[in-house]
Amino acid sequence: MSKRFLVFQHMPWEKPGQHLMRCAKARRVRLEILEVWHQAIPDLHAYDGLIVLGGSPNVNQEDRYPFLRAEKEAIRWIIEQDKAYLGFCLGHQLLGDVLGARVGPNFCCSIGFIQGQITKNGRSHPLFQEMPQSIPLFKWHAQAVLPPLPKDVEILVTSADCQIEAISVKNRPHLVGLQFDNYAASVADVREWVEGDCEWLARANINPLQVIREAREMEYLIGVHFELFFENFLNLLL
Repeated sequence: MSKRFLVFQHMPWEKPGQHLMRCAKARRVRLEILEVWHQAIPDLHAYDGLIVLGGSPNVNQEDRYPFLRAEKEAIRWIIEQDKAYLGFCLGHQLLGDVLGARVGPNFCCSIGFIQGQITKNGRSHPLFQEMPQSIPLFKWHAQAVLPPLPKDVEILVTSADCQIEAISVKNRPHLVGLQFDNYAASVADVREWVEGDCEWLARANINPLQVIREAREMEYLIGVHFELFFENFLNLLL
């Protein structure tokens, strides 16, 4: 039976990326996109899990972005019901917040493509099986989940730019957050992000053409890794 996921989208240009859409289609996974800034969250009982994408809000900006309150309630419900959760960037930070971790400014603004290292816990985690220890990451954030983590949360991936690049809950591997946005690391997606977030990139003194060049170099490899990652994720739900 095919799986059905509700997908929270926060920004018009930060859509489910081509890597995610391709992998979902190939495995007959149904993704139902919810634009949270103007659509209400439906009953979650009918879904196998929740996928939460990135976006501009910080997790503590509920007054400015009221939909964050409903998102956090939905994530808590997913955790209580032991359904699957996959969060990217803001989705990763929201998971960390709900689990009791601190979220705040990272020590640097991490934008573009860097190398990440799968940790000892990550190497034993089902999601990263058959993947190399060093993997390329597509980054787009200034906030991060900060140490120390609650005792039942473990770090799966780290990097020079961000200590906590991925988290999961011990003995609940289907609850996972990724600070990186590899699901949307295709050249076409990166072009949309560069255009949509041009003012932020300018403030961070980032050359958008360089980011696009890096995307062209990394697209194939990240796509291969993401396909394996997504397959591993779905296998957790069998």
